Amino acid sequence: MVGFSWFAPDGDPGTHAAAGADTAAGPMAGGPVPADGPTPTGGTAPTGGPGQLAAVVFDWGGTLTPFHDVDLLDLWRLAALEISPSQADEITAILAGLEASWWHSRDAAGGHAGNGSEGGMTGSIAELLAAASARLGVDVAAAVVQAASRRDLTAWTPHTMCDPEALLLVHLVRARGLLIGLLTNTRWPRLWHERMLQRDGLLDLFHARVYTSDLPFDKPHPIAFQAVLEALGISDPSRVLFVGDRVRTDIRGARAAGMRTVLVRDGGSGAVHPGMAGHAGQLPADAVIGRLGQLLEVLDAFGAARPGTPPPR
Repeated sequence: MVGFSWFAPDGDPGTHAAAGADTAAGPMAGGPVPADGPTPTGGTAPTGGPGQLAAVVFDWGGTLTPFHDVDLLDLWRLAALEISPSQADEITAILAGLEASWWHSRDAAGGHAGNGSEGGMTGSIAELLAAASARLGVDVAAAVVQAASRRDLTAWTPHTMCDPEALLLVHLVRARGLLIGLLTNTRWPRLWHERMLQRDGLLDLFHARVYTSDLPFDKPHPIAFQAVLEALGISDPSRVLFVGDRVRTDIRGARAAGMRTVLVRDGGSGAVHPGMAGHAGQLPADAVIGRLGQLLEVLDAFGAARPGTPPPR
């Protein structure tokens, strides 16, 4: 078994609590509020005084989706079947081995070595599969793209579906006039992620969507966080709240970039933030929540605009 690598593995202990946390209970369990229509990528930061929140940026895997450990061999098998059904086992093993080597180099580098500096591997699925193509003597990249477009990916649906609270939460955050961003470590194409976001009704709710497969560096490198700031049109990182489930890549990286941070710790009993007595200086992030719906309490504690604030134009 390997970590489900739509997102990069993170070795920080305690980031993911025991499975089975109740993520659907509470005030977020109701249906989504009506959307206000598609919003193009990019936006204009809401007006406000220095330090007032202007945007919330979410990680994807483990934050907007539940965290899973699953075997990815079936994914590579789809591509292998496109190439040569009679050699599917051999091709699958080669692809899985290349993927494992790539993640090992990325994890050891902590996102700071740069995509491409470790044995010629990069954060781009095209270049990852180019290495496989050279190894096998066939166009593996074309086979993967064809498999993704022709074959049913329902085997991964349970591991890519958004958290039950995510859709309503994002609507409610937007209702406060805040910009919404997405920043996720990945080497899969933008198209694949956006198919899943579209399926879950989230795609058009983001003002900016940044995938590190399009960048030279992963989180926690500052370039990754600067990319989402630029995409949102925000120059002051202190006006951005980053929400993620990984201490090293999400929380430490966002803090180093100057953002405020919220750690999603599965199974937590409730929101903990600096406004609560007895917690000053004891948090791994500016706030810690046990489920996504508790983010609204954190926004209140940070003095974010109230619901009904005009959306950014």
